[in-house]
Amino acid sequence: MRLCTTALLALLACAGCNQPPAPAAVAPFSVVEATIPDMQAAMQDGRTTSRAIVTEYLTRIAMYEDGINAVIAVNPHALDDADARDRERAEGRVRGPLHGIPVALKDNVLTTFMPTTGGALAFDGLVPPYDATLTKNLVDAGAIIIAKTMMTELANWVANGMPGNYNALKGYGFNPYDPRRDPRGPAPAPPGGRRSGGMEGGGPARSDDGRPALGTGGSSSGTGTASSFWAANVGTETSGSILSPSNQNMLAGIKPTVGRISRYGVIPITADQDTAGPMARTVTDAAIMLGALEGAAPDPNDPATAACEPPPNRDYTVHLKADALKGARIGIPRASFYDPVTPPGRTEPRGGLNPAQRQVMDEAIAILTKAGAEVVEADIPSVVDADPANNFLLWGTCAGPDDVHGKDANCSSALKYGMKRDFNAWLASLGDRAPVKTLTALREWNLAHQNMGAIKYGQAQLDVSDEVDLERDRAKWEADRRKDIFLGATHGIDEALKAHTLDALLFPGASGAGIAAKPGYPTVIVPFASVPNAPTNNPFPPGFDARPAPYGVSFTGTACSEPRLIELAFAFEQLTKRRVPPPGIGR
Repeated sequence: MRLCTTALLALLACAGCNQPPAPAAVAPFSVVEATIPDMQAAMQDGRTTSRAIVTEYLTRIAMYEDGINAVIAVNPHALDDADARDRERAEGRVRGPLHGIPVALKDNVLTTFMPTTGGALAFDGLVPPYDATLTKNLVDAGAIIIAKTMMTELANWVANGMPGNYNALKGYGFNPYDPRRDPRGPAPAPPGGRRSGGMEGGGPARSDDGRPALGTGGSSSGTGTASSFWAANVGTETSGSILSPSNQNMLAGIKPTVGRISRYGVIPITADQDTAGPMARTVTDAAIMLGALEGAAPDPNDPATAACEPPPNRDYTVHLKADALKGARIGIPRASFYDPVTPPGRTEPRGGLNPAQRQVMDEAIAILTKAGAEVVEADIPSVVDADPANNFLLWGTCAGPDDVHGKDANCSSALKYGMKRDFNAWLASLGDRAPVKTLTALREWNLAHQNMGAIKYGQAQLDVSDEVDLERDRAKWEADRRKDIFLGATHGIDEALKAHTLDALLFPGASGAGIAAKPGYPTVIVPFASVPNAPTNNPFPPGFDARPAPYGVSFTGTACSEPRLIELAFAFEQLTKRRVPPPGIGR
């Protein structure tokens, strides 16, 4: 197995230790597709225990992990932690709705009781000297951290062309809705002979390197949650890494306002856009997780946590309102997100949906209308602005060798600048535990360990960040952040919301992640449908029966609007209930 088989089997061998037998007349409780309230009710009624739930999850990991590679590490103390939560319950001490519930963390969230690697070979075995604030919040809420999830190495800020959910430590992660390798060969060169993406240094873009046929959606995985390896997981997003994997794995995900959840103790890309957030099988479970992740008071280690006021008792479940769509005003940003649009000064259209996706979104809009929502056509002003300087589609993210200093005038330097600033600060926080001391030292380590697979796809993103001079480039970064916020919020999402008096914008799948990421705005995504996995530029070979790809709908709002977004998403979920578990994972 890719996972440490000996350690996992040792845990399972003692799964029955100190565990009283269940009453013979009681039907066994199954964790498959069980919600957090389901598990709490079963433990409260004596139909199961936290230890039994952890044991069943560990068994599922042992049975199915080889097929999807969802796990970087399992907590060797998970059963002991479950026993402690069971003792507390027996004594009448229940910490909250996550008491005794196993959840997983993306492996860039620091934990002192198991390694945190970010998927990087240089950090293999790193046990940090402190827990992330969100780790403490979950443990204080009674959750059991059962595992660390698969992730794209360093949250996908290493290399151009590196597949989502690949890292040097564990290889490729696979989607349980089609856990097969991509059967295609090299992608054809585009007109002019220049390839986009692919291998670093101008090598060929390939699909036959071992990557999955159906992508997992990015660096926060979600495959283990979809496969009932645990109740829910914590992802992190800089631009899409909660929403995209939630979309690809039929999960409900909440990408919060930047600052609502403390980033302290999370391996960063940039504090300008980074946030953690919950991924679960239902909106209810995601809402419960969000309340546990958020601190009761601002975290002194993360000033941004003062941005949003938590709801009373950090209880988002009061916003689970089945009738919330009645009278709601939902905007449809057609240009680019639904329909192709040609940016000013360009000749080729961009964006838009294919016929299958369009059919899905037409159905979603019809459901909203039937539920009493007012659906309003609401293009995002910065997306349709005729002035190139004010058009969001013409303002990309500086990344890779084409966007080094002096060649980066027309893209945002937020990620490359922030990575240099914040990653070095994070390394310094590790003190003597830091395997390398700087971003420069990490790049040098990677080069020295190429024969171990450290940088299979190169490290162009690390390179472009490390060439940043924090003093020399500060003025450009400040200007770029102002433009990010102007295009994404002031002249973007906020202007659209205000112009039409909207509660939220409805985006297909995770397509709104990029524009919402710039100002750090929240989104809630809901499972809804499946669409064909049918790439057009490099089709699957004849005879390969690609299975459908999950496809959700997203509700996006302004800063700190999570309560209203949860209401809308929950109401839509209750009307549709379209999530289906992956095939072949047992029931």
